[in-house]
Amino acid sequence: MSLQSTPLAYILYSAGPASRPVLILGWALTALCVGVCLAIAALLLIAVFRRRASTVEIAAEREAITEHGGGRAVLIGTLTSTALLLAALVYMLWVLAAVASPSRQPALTITVTAYDWWWKVEYDENGPQHFKTANEIHIPVGEPVQVNLKSADVIHAFWVPALAGKTQTIPGQVNRQWIQADRPGVYRGQCTQYCGAQHAHMAFEVIAESQQDYQKWFDAQARVAAAPTSADAVLGQRVFMDRCAGCHTVRGSDAAGVQAPVLTHLLSRRLIAAGALPNTPRNVMDWITHPQEIKPQALMPDIALSPADGRDLAAYLATLN
Repeated sequence: MSLQSTPLAYILYSAGPASRPVLILGWALTALCVGVCLAIAALLLIAVFRRRASTVEIAAEREAITEHGGGRAVLIGTLTSTALLLAALVYMLWVLAAVASPSRQPALTITVTAYDWWWKVEYDENGPQHFKTANEIHIPVGEPVQVNLKSADVIHAFWVPALAGKTQTIPGQVNRQWIQADRPGVYRGQCTQYCGAQHAHMAFEVIAESQQDYQKWFDAQARVAAAPTSADAVLGQRVFMDRCAGCHTVRGSDAAGVQAPVLTHLLSRRLIAAGALPNTPRNVMDWITHPQEIKPQALMPDIALSPADGRDLAAYLATLN
């Protein structure tokens, strides 16, 4: 298992220039907080284990404090804490400026729209090869990528810890972020703004690959789905049109729904249901028939299928590669 695929590495690992300053800032603030906690703990321990003074000693200490100005220690402590907080503020502002924009023009611009509870991803939005996919973002290694962020319903937050900081998606507003991966890998992303019952199951993946592999994936995604040829797949397409096409799109067919993920190249994805399940034929059919058991309150309803319809629909979905 690669480092970037382990859960702990999602937050503790940086794989690009947009996330490295944020990661260092996080460690610096952690060190500051730990230092403050240790200082407070040390003072508490001193107070607990210090020998109880006699009445005469207490009176002598009070006289010494009055004579030599006991407020000096308080003043030093106040000035020190104020200086540390100001330094932290200046450093945070510097980090915000450092990650505000890439050092060169982005090689790619994509649009990501957050829904309850999945992500729509659009490539070449105003170009001839415009296509949409879901919950999976492919980018070329070593190239800055601009991400235009939208929301279709409530406030969400787009976060790929290894590649960049968090940016909210707000209805009626377009926010912008950039990401860049310095090495190939699969980097997990997550919604980090509580958005409802399935907020925890609103994940996505960023797959960074070589320019050649990325272009191969892009060209494949830009193509429309091939027409089914086998008899059971043809019957399955009819089932899909009757039961699924109101919400889902399959380019190259009459299915043109806009409220759910585009399924033109369903088999090309590693995961389904916004990261809830691996993309296997069995999981796909379980998701179709029992989505409310897997993600309660998701907008997709449970779909009852006869054994024959289930087999035919599975055969059709197997052609969406």
